[in-house]
Amino acid sequence: MKDPPRPDRAEAAEHHLANPYRGSAVLWRIHAVSVLLVAPQVVVWTFTLVWLMTERNWSAASAGLLVTAAQFLGAAGRIAVGRWSDIVRSRMRPIRTIALAAAASMALLALTDWLDSPISVAMVVIASVITVSDNGLAFTAIAEIAGPFWSGRALGTQNTSQLLTAGVAPPVIGALIGAAGYSAAFAICAVFPLIAIPLVPVAADQLLDNRD
Repeated sequence: MKDPPRPDRAEAAEHHLANPYRGSAVLWRIHAVSVLLVAPQVVVWTFTLVWLMTERNWSAASAGLLVTAAQFLGAAGRIAVGRWSDIVRSRMRPIRTIALAAAASMALLALTDWLDSPISVAMVVIASVITVSDNGLAFTAIAEIAGPFWSGRALGTQNTSQLLTAGVAPPVIGALIGAAGYSAAFAICAVFPLIAIPLVPVAADQLLDNRD
């Protein structure tokens, strides 16, 4: 492995050297959106196996197979979303659409679980795929916006914020599940993507064009 080529600092364009966090909230907004979107992702991936076994009465082997299938579908979904993003020449508009889809899928999962419907199994797979599909877009946008001299720090901030959320969400949601059940937990997790939608900095796509 080797680092990609980058200009010498003495020859770099001024906007590549400037602190991208100063005078702009774009990166902070992407970090915030990513934290809000990772919460339902972590919850689905953490509790699906147990939910299938305790609420849907699946065997451990069958539940494990479904989780594995959902992971493969999620990986394919991320690739497809990356391709979609390249085609439409936008990182933020797809993220905003994914946030809406994540909210809808988590809400439908909550409803179908509350109704004790077998459709809830399909919904948990759909939610598993949708809630992971934005990750690559956010990381790509951050690297593109931060530029070659700030991308390491910006990506470190992104990763740290998401990992902190991934560490906090399971015990908090687990306590909620114990107190109010899975349906309530899934419903609350539908709120986070809704909050994220207006925070997505769609204008950042224009910023990327200007930095080229």
